[in-house]
Amino acid sequence: MSDLSTYRILVSNDDGIAARGLKLLEHVAKSLSKDVWVVAPELEQSGAGHSLTLRRPLRIRQLSRRRFAVDGTPTDAVLLGINHILKRRKPDLVLSGINRGGNMGEDVTYSGTIAAAMEATLLGVPAIALSLHYTNGAKEHWETPEAMAPAIIRKLIAAGWPKNVMINVNFPDRAPDAVQGFSIARQGRRKLGDQLGERVDMRGEHYYWIGPLREEAASREGTDIWAVNEGRVAITPLDLDLTHDPTSVALAGVFP
Repeated sequence: MSDLSTYRILVSNDDGIAARGLKLLEHVAKSLSKDVWVVAPELEQSGAGHSLTLRRPLRIRQLSRRRFAVDGTPTDAVLLGINHILKRRKPDLVLSGINRGGNMGEDVTYSGTIAAAMEATLLGVPAIALSLHYTNGAKEHWETPEAMAPAIIRKLIAAGWPKNVMINVNFPDRAPDAVQGFSIARQGRRKLGDQLGERVDMRGEHYYWIGPLREEAASREGTDIWAVNEGRVAITPLDLDLTHDPTSVALAGVFP
């Protein structure tokens, strides 16, 4: 099925129910289908990764007929959206984002935006995560995903992808007319946590801030980071099977 007008689309994110990017993605989804639902975290959950809330009950706040806020993680929101709110007719597609900030390289293991799409994929629903890279202090080009996301989503749905795979889309920090095309990119490398800020509170106790991601302008050609730095939209299929087959083959000889 590739006629998006017949799709039931679930929209979620990790920046919270009031986030600008979520409202934009809801608008994009409504340009594709009339059957659009929003189930998102009550508050920002950036960096939550693929975490579930297991030690306390979750609450759902209904904001309108098709908009809900969940007081938990992005994974909680998608799980409740698919298996509870929309259990009578599950969504055909989950869109996660549009995140304020790129989700590239090792971001994919920390990101709640990615986690929401991952949870949908695990529940058997095709999912696309969308993020907008930006430079601190500069204009954020929200008009770029607004202009380009509908066509990208249509093309992805028409092409299709395997059940155990989700799609990660990153928009560059450029206006739509300055975008240099598309790259089907590999996951790059940039590591969070190299910069740790140590402070002392008024009681003399030490506390710490985890600093920003390391920017790698010279990242290897063909990666998501390279593509976005070149002004291209990076499209990366992510396989949820993390097994490394060559190592499995090597270890089979060690443990016969």
